[in-house]
Amino acid sequence: MVWRVEHFMEIDSTNTWLARKADEGADEGLVAYADYQSSGRGRLDRQWEAPTGTALLCSVLLRPAIDADQLQMAVAAVALALRAALVRLCGVRPGLKWPNDLLVNDRKIAGLLAEIVTTGDQWAVVVGFGVNLTSCPDPATSTSVLEESGVTITPPALLDIVLEELEERRHQLDTEVGQSALRDEYERALLTLGQAVRVETQNGVFVGEARRVDNRGRLVLDTAAGQMKFFVGDVVHLRAQESAS
Repeated sequence: MVWRVEHFMEIDSTNTWLARKADEGADEGLVAYADYQSSGRGRLDRQWEAPTGTALLCSVLLRPAIDADQLQMAVAAVALALRAALVRLCGVRPGLKWPNDLLVNDRKIAGLLAEIVTTGDQWAVVVGFGVNLTSCPDPATSTSVLEESGVTITPPALLDIVLEELEERRHQLDTEVGQSALRDEYERALLTLGQAVRVETQNGVFVGEARRVDNRGRLVLDTAAGQMKFFVGDVVHLRAQESAS
């Protein structure tokens, strides 16, 4: 994999810029990162703001050999790369909250947003992520690398290691054996599994116990009405659980 990194001092959204490039036919491996985003977004178009230089604000373009409904496994690959990079650089080991957050002691240290771009009969996925490095938007619900470790990491330093960690996991997406290994790593890192959770979707709100993720990255939930699988949704953990190893 050849990563081609484009750096912006300021941009509306790295995801928006990269999705446009994907639609124009850009090759896999294009990366956009910015010192500041004026219109950064999280899930459900929630605003993501960070003062200049305090967070890694980045998006990567991937074209894995998977079906579009396996999108969550691409998100998992990036989330696991982020987690591994933080362990390497400062010893912080976040747990993952399905589908797109990294938590330390129940506070958010990073979030991801994935978008599918379809051009003709081809598709790509843009995975954006923001990591709080030296500040966080709300100390009650979020935290930063500096607060958790006392270590100041610059955005480009973290990005370099994230891309190193993503290299191997990206290749795993292209084979069944690799996908199985990736899912195993994902399940070990997920704080959500074994928890009583509430999943909020466009079709309703569902409560049950999170059991596993399937081979498409869907969350499998045991509910009073039987087993259900979720491709997307906002998850609320209803009881605390120790971080996965």
